[in-house]
Amino acid sequence: MGDEGQQHVDRMAQPARPSRARTLAEAAWFPAALFLGFLFCFAPALHSPQPHHAHVVVAGAAEARDVAAVLERTEPGGFDITAVPHAADARQAVRDRTAVAGLAPGQHGKHPVLFVAKANGASLEQALTTTFGQVVGDRSQHLAVQDVAPTVSKDRMGTTLVYFGIAWSVPGYILATTLLRATAFDRRRKLLAILGVAALFGVVGFAVGVGLGYLPHDPVAMLVSFLLTTAVATFASGLAPFTRQFFPAVGMTLFIVLSIPTSGGAAPAAMLPTFFQYVHAVIPLGNAVEALRSALYFGGAGMLRPVLVLCAWIAAGAALMGLDAWRHRRAARADAGEEIQDPPVDDPSMEAPAPTALPVHRHHFGEPEPDLVGTVRDPHRRPVPRALVTVLDPSGRQLVSTLTNARGEYAATGLPEGYLSIVAALPGRQPGVQQRLLGSGDVVRADFLLRDRHDAVPEAVAP
Repeated sequence: MGDEGQQHVDRMAQPARPSRARTLAEAAWFPAALFLGFLFCFAPALHSPQPHHAHVVVAGAAEARDVAAVLERTEPGGFDITAVPHAADARQAVRDRTAVAGLAPGQHGKHPVLFVAKANGASLEQALTTTFGQVVGDRSQHLAVQDVAPTVSKDRMGTTLVYFGIAWSVPGYILATTLLRATAFDRRRKLLAILGVAALFGVVGFAVGVGLGYLPHDPVAMLVSFLLTTAVATFASGLAPFTRQFFPAVGMTLFIVLSIPTSGGAAPAAMLPTFFQYVHAVIPLGNAVEALRSALYFGGAGMLRPVLVLCAWIAAGAALMGLDAWRHRRAARADAGEEIQDPPVDDPSMEAPAPTALPVHRHHFGEPEPDLVGTVRDPHRRPVPRALVTVLDPSGRQLVSTLTNARGEYAATGLPEGYLSIVAALPGRQPGVQQRLLGSGDVVRADFLLRDRHDAVPEAVAP
């Protein structure tokens, strides 16, 4: 009977391999998504930077109406003109960051003055100077330009803050993906790790920036950088359990594809199309750049809003982490202690997948393929539920363990290539042990027949 049982299981169907088309689709969907993201975000945002509803104040109500009428004809939709009483008010509006420029028309033989801020970006300053130079040139007047927020000498384009912001933002997302591997860390330890790394990055980045002459010596920059790294890493960590295998695509879309072109580097926010201005107003990187500009060059004017936005991202990430913890506690109570396994959700480009047990069901598109599958049955061919299946490497180190489901099935993924030892055990029955060679792209099967302990020989069934 034992031989017949073994032959019966030997004839069981091997696990079906996915078609080549499906394998290609699952491998290519993420690069395709990034390709389309770069295509439809970078080019539309940056192909032709020009002012879009840039707020400019003009000293004098009549003068403001005249300038608005000229600009409506020459650059419709490019500028929003507001009147202020005096030239000092126009200058102060730029210093307060409520306007990107202020124009004081020439009166009583004085030249007109345009107040700008290179700290908002040299490309915006140049565009404003060109446009308003033409406006006053129509009146045969010479335009004087006054920079009310000059940058440090090594930041001639006013874009260095963007590059430091990218250095504090993108590694925050990478930190979240690598922490998914830290199975020894609970959520509290992961959050503490994020705070510690964010503080370290802030201090080191600030020291390098000041030491090389790229940043003014204002320690507030460390606070903003800390908030930026924390916001990205915390939100990404909270997002990962809900987006699962789509996490890399969602994370890179948020923190790279949408963030970098709207950051205010190649094109300041006032020169982005309207949609991308809205993105700039809510994305962590764009708000961090605005907070840094406010702190370092405008005396803190306009800094509160972007700081609150960064704090909102941190709060949202912490809330998602808390919601995931609540969801797992509720599922654990509902399943009466059954092991709950989620498929890996981290970025596969970062390192090899970790060995992970998989729920046994029909494979869905985008979910990880199993490396090892099998069933555990008793000598009467009945499935054995809740049998413990453990996978060991050649040195005896445990790679993963899981419990069989009600049909006696189990599955695992992320196993290393080479020889594996698989052990199936259940109290009251003889354990079964098998060795399997796992090659690249293979799916191996290990089925077991577990006899009662009083039977002489345990039986392991090999395909």
